[in-house]
Formats: sequence, C-alpha cells, structure tokens
Amino acid sequence: MFLRLAPTTLFALTLSAHAMAATTPPVAQRADITLALANQLLNTAITSCHALGQTAVAAVVDRGGNLVALQRDDNVGPHNTVAAQRKAFTALSTKTATSVLAERARSNPDATNLTTLNELLLLGGGLPLRVGDQVIGAIGVAGAGGSANDEACAQTAITQHLSTQP
Repeated sequence: MFLRLAPTTLFALTLSAHAMAATTPPVAQRADITLALANQLLNTAITSCHALGQTAVAAVVDRGGNLVALQRDDNVGPHNTVAAQRKAFTALSTKTATSVLAERARSNPDATNLTTLNELLLLGGGLPLRVGDQVIGAIGVAGAGGSANDEACAQTAITQHLSTQP
C-alpha cells in the first residue's frame, strides 16, 4: 500500500525537512573544562587540604573522562594518585558525588553491584563539575585523611571557581 501525496504537500514536507536540517548544527557544541580552570580547581583543592593540615592528590578529568591535570603533594602514597583520578572518573561517569554512590552501594541492594565495576571507585572525594545543567568534567581528591576531608577540599574548589559560572 502506497501513500499518495499531492505535489504541494510533498513540496511542503521537503521544505520542512530542509529547514530542520539547517537549524540543527552538524557538530555538537558543548562546554568543557579548560586546562586553566582545571589548574585553578586543583590549586584551590590542594590549598584547602593544607588548611586542614593534610597533604593530598587532586585530579580533574574532562567531560570525556580524560585526565586534564593532576597535582600531587610530596610524600603522598602513589595509590592516592590513582584514587584521585578514579574518583574524578566515577563522579563524571555517574554525574554523582562519589560519597553518595558509596552510601547507595552500602544501603541499597539494587546499587550493590556498583562495587563490581572496576572503573568506579566508591569512596568520597569525587565531585562532578557542573556549568548550568551540563557536567563538564569532574574533580577527585585523595589522601587528605579520609573521604570527608577529600570531598571538602574538592567542594571548596568548586564553590570558589564554578559557583559564578553561567
């Protein structure tokens, strides 16, 4: 069975399709973290950890999960470098604070399987970086004397550098 369209209807449909194609850009345009902003976030996070009397490692990943920048204090264990990056990746991937994910995995049987994903690290200290309603990257902090301190240092950096972004 074929549908027959009048020539004027067919012309109108063709024009409508061309108009839609003309208004939709062929390449997605999205906000992303810059190296300059990543370094500002890291400087503030590390300084915030120092104010708590702690040393730490902090990492920032972009919206694709790629490491943009990392800062590590002297005498911080090498496992913390990996942990900071994995916390950032986890926060980006899930668009959720890693402390929230850790709590969900402990208290919700449906979320327990999150612990089986090797890429995710369910320890507090990872936070998504948001500009408006977009997640543009994430920050992870490790080695500052516990996940509460790690998250506090990350949050201080976000509050100082992203709270004024559009």
